[in-house]
Amino acid sequence: MRLHNIAQPGKEAKVKILTQVALVFLSTIMLFSQQETHDVSVINIEIPVRVFQGDIFVDDLSLKDFEVYEDGKKQKIEAVYLVKKTNIAREEGNRQFAPEVARNFILFFEITDFLPRIVKALDYFFENVIQPGDELTIITPIKTYHLKSRALEVKSKEEILDQLRTIIRRDTMIGSAEYRSAITELEKVARILSQSISEGQEQSTSTNVEEFSTNTEEEQPLDMQITRYRNLLSKMENIRTINQKKMMDFAEYLKEKTGQKYVYVFYEREYIPKIENRILNQYLYMHQGRPDVIHSIMDLFDFYKRSIPFNLDTVKRVYADSAISIHFLFITPPPPHISGITFAEQSEDIYSAFREMADSTGGLSDTSSNAEASLKRAIQASENYYLIYYTPSNYKRDGKFRKIEVKVKNRNLRVSFRAGYIAH
Repeated sequence: MRLHNIAQPGKEAKVKILTQVALVFLSTIMLFSQQETHDVSVINIEIPVRVFQGDIFVDDLSLKDFEVYEDGKKQKIEAVYLVKKTNIAREEGNRQFAPEVARNFILFFEITDFLPRIVKALDYFFENVIQPGDELTIITPIKTYHLKSRALEVKSKEEILDQLRTIIRRDTMIGSAEYRSAITELEKVARILSQSISEGQEQSTSTNVEEFSTNTEEEQPLDMQITRYRNLLSKMENIRTINQKKMMDFAEYLKEKTGQKYVYVFYEREYIPKIENRILNQYLYMHQGRPDVIHSIMDLFDFYKRSIPFNLDTVKRVYADSAISIHFLFITPPPPHISGITFAEQSEDIYSAFREMADSTGGLSDTSSNAEASLKRAIQASENYYLIYYTPSNYKRDGKFRKIEVKVKNRNLRVSFRAGYIAH
């Protein structure tokens, strides 16, 4: 190194250098000071809590009746508010908070048929639930709609209902057209296969192009029909795929909304037309010694097995963190009846996932063929609640999920609450 060639700074240069050093030092102090203040800032956690004896909401509890635990450690409760619909009926605590009790309703329709009971559920909601000041979002199979904040002031509920019925019916028909077409094709192929195998028809498995060019769909060989059936099952799986990113984005979107957020998911039970096991066994017997046939049939059974199509724990935590109350309304119309075909439920993966999501957000899961009755139960289970506030001890912004547990002392009651929050 050539240190001897470095010029010595003059007095003015020295002052300038010292000033720059001082500014850098001060900015560093400010940076660390801001970071330190950020880390120790007070965080208040709000938990909507619903307490029931049977199906009846218990409204006589006070602060001393509750216990709150975070990651197993008991926390000091700062305040408790009893809220009935949008009114604070009672408050208690050492600190004053400003609960946001305005209501945001989201009606989410994941359906393939606009059933009459869906219409009655909408009627009930508009006649008995929504009121001026409430926010309403409608999500159909293809679009999202927002009811303008002043809509109830300038239009009658019946006018709005008429418009909504038209929108949901139209969007359901358009959005589920591909799915319903695939189901119709599946029924047709399953019926052909069941009839052909039951009658013991040993149709040719030749790959002669001229022969196939004159065949109708009903006259195609059994192995081609099974391939067609399997392809349709694959198509349906692609149609119903749930996009985890969209689910996460939806939770983040709702998190930004103020007030209490209620999501009512209307999900219609799925039935898949399956060839009866006795008929498949008969087909296997007819083709003993044919590994390709055995493989094709085993392949079908793989399509009949469904697993949850997203990371359930991740989604549950994001929805709990967003302070959303999800109510899963599983609508169960009866299956069709066609000889030789079993219409088996194919919603077990979705049902189990959304049931856990509802539970993790303090919501209700209900199964019924009556959508109106399910919505009534969900509304009654959600419109009254307690808001509990506490300040976590040893809070750290480490991005980890903090598990919450709420207990009512000395009473055997059912308590629902969100599972926790993410320490952002």
